[in-house]
Amino acid sequence: MDDAPKLDLISNLPLSIIESILVRLPIREAVRTSILSSKWRYRWSGITDLVFEDDLFLLNDKLKKFITQVLLLHAGPIHKFQITTSNLRICPDIDQWILFLSRNDVKEILLELGECEWFTVPSCLFSCQKLTRLELVRCELHPPPTFKGFLHLKILNLHQVSITCEAIQSLVSSCPLLECLSLSYFDSLALNISAPNLKYLVLEGEFKEICLENTPGLVSVTVAMYMSDDVVEHFEQSSSCNFIKFFGGAPHLERLIGHIYFTKGSSNTSVSPEVLDLDFWENECPLDCAFKCLKTVKMTDISGLPHEMRFIKFLLENSPILEIMSITPSVYAIEGRMHMVTELLEFRRVSPQAKIKFVLD
Repeated sequence: MDDAPKLDLISNLPLSIIESILVRLPIREAVRTSILSSKWRYRWSGITDLVFEDDLFLLNDKLKKFITQVLLLHAGPIHKFQITTSNLRICPDIDQWILFLSRNDVKEILLELGECEWFTVPSCLFSCQKLTRLELVRCELHPPPTFKGFLHLKILNLHQVSITCEAIQSLVSSCPLLECLSLSYFDSLALNISAPNLKYLVLEGEFKEICLENTPGLVSVTVAMYMSDDVVEHFEQSSSCNFIKFFGGAPHLERLIGHIYFTKGSSNTSVSPEVLDLDFWENECPLDCAFKCLKTVKMTDISGLPHEMRFIKFLLENSPILEIMSITPSVYAIEGRMHMVTELLEFRRVSPQAKIKFVLD
């Protein structure tokens, strides 16, 4: 019988590989490896990504204590700090965690706390000058007057965040490397977006007006604009074309995904319906309004109204390399679906290279 001692192959792996394994474990399991042996006691403390998600065994007080202990015992840089949980109530400890992170050159912060309370983000967040990614859900955000921007930020996602329109514009324009911007669940915002390096834009909510005034690098837009009574009233009083303002600063757009409401501004101008149906887009859009790079279009909630169908035809006529256009009708447009199909088949001749799909949910 072989009585030779067994080698501990895992413990003798290079530290970089061990850390690579630990970072893939749930944070609580990574910390629990400290009980394996004295050699493993602090191995977890060097992991760079700290992700705290819903854990049935760690409710409010225990979770709060656990996060605090992890931060106090952590050694080395923290690249990512994420809390995605409904188990944590708002408490002063969160401010202390962010203050700690601001002193450790954190690169990514993602905060999504419980649904019952809104968290007011402390001003020390704006001292995290090495941030490359910031995602906030159900928070109040108030940039201090002295804030000069996140000079390294590339990804900004604000979901159901309480922040003024002016603060959003200032925040976006003061992040010179920003590439991805997502704004969702906002009410009645009118924004001018200036972000010369922006590539990907996602907008969802009640927007009165969006103007892309300086976004030459934008390649993908996903937009769902919903209509409350005050937003509809704004459109009815407007004499400008929302579409033209929206896409005037995106000459290299390759992908467009949209809820059809964002074209509604075109149907509420002083132009007579007859002129609108025939040549509104051609008259209002400049000659260089061609979508020379547009390859993919997906439109949802199409009702088959004249201004919607005219907009679709305008895209087909002015997108020379369009590859696919996907149309999903509104659930309320059952009677008009055959009419839409007929019109789309007729439109095929203006863009024979494009594949037009009619999607029924």
